[in-house]
Amino acid sequence: MGKRKSGQNVQGILLLDKRLGVSSNRALQEVRRLLNANKAGHTGSLDPLATGLLPLCFGEATKVSALMLDDHKRYEVTVQLGVMTDTGDAEGVILATKPVPTLSASEIEHCLQQFTGVIEQVPPMYSALKYNGKKLYELAREGKVVERKARRITIFELTLVDRLDDRLMLEVLCSKGTYIRSLAEDIGHYLGCGGTVTALRRTQAGQFLLKDAWHINQLEAMPPRVLIENLMPMDTPLKFMPAVQLSAAQALCVQQGQRIDFAGTDVGMVRLYHEQNFLGLGEMRNDATLAPKRMLGSL
Repeated sequence: MGKRKSGQNVQGILLLDKRLGVSSNRALQEVRRLLNANKAGHTGSLDPLATGLLPLCFGEATKVSALMLDDHKRYEVTVQLGVMTDTGDAEGVILATKPVPTLSASEIEHCLQQFTGVIEQVPPMYSALKYNGKKLYELAREGKVVERKARRITIFELTLVDRLDDRLMLEVLCSKGTYIRSLAEDIGHYLGCGGTVTALRRTQAGQFLLKDAWHINQLEAMPPRVLIENLMPMDTPLKFMPAVQLSAAQALCVQQGQRIDFAGTDVGMVRLYHEQNFLGLGEMRNDATLAPKRMLGSL
């Protein structure tokens, strides 16, 4: 995410179908230029090898983008068995190859069951996680390998969609923090032959679906006015939170960072509105007060 010195004060969320071979940041900047937006960010990077759903946030919507990182994600992934690379995908250097054993459908299903549910996963070296202030992929490019702690993730669904020779086409619904490349490697290791990702497509992120996403070619063909009209309201991904209506006086107080007395709503995070205007997020507290948490600027 970043700011530009010039541009329009564009507000909202757009779903992009990221194409193959470009980074998430490059895809973001392409759309940002089309909108001439002065502030933009994306939620959840996709590797250049990956395609599919990439929610983009513009203007004040970047303030809620962090909440979208917690969303569950759904992917379609192709795993090439018998091949191991240094990155865990087809963009990496091949480290080793092994013959793929004859595997029955039941053996593959049994394998997938071992990786369904709450599991421990070691993040790959080629990731943006940091070690002593340096990103792991930077260390990996220097030929260094450091110990990474396993992290607990959840694989809600792991389904074999198809099989073609030594390739498995899988569908995965997973929690935040899941590395599909690591999952592919672990599946290959369990089957005794190794594995690497050759294709990856994100089809869902929280409530957002790939079928509602735009391709860059479609966006480039739109007049700027139409493009802006297709932005979703910034509170769209927050519909799971209760909504609270505030009076003009109450709205002024919370916008100034003041806590107000407010009873009758369950404790927790809420969406704040004055009439039809989305003001930001607040927290209902046990002492029957409402505290502003993430307020938006002028809309």
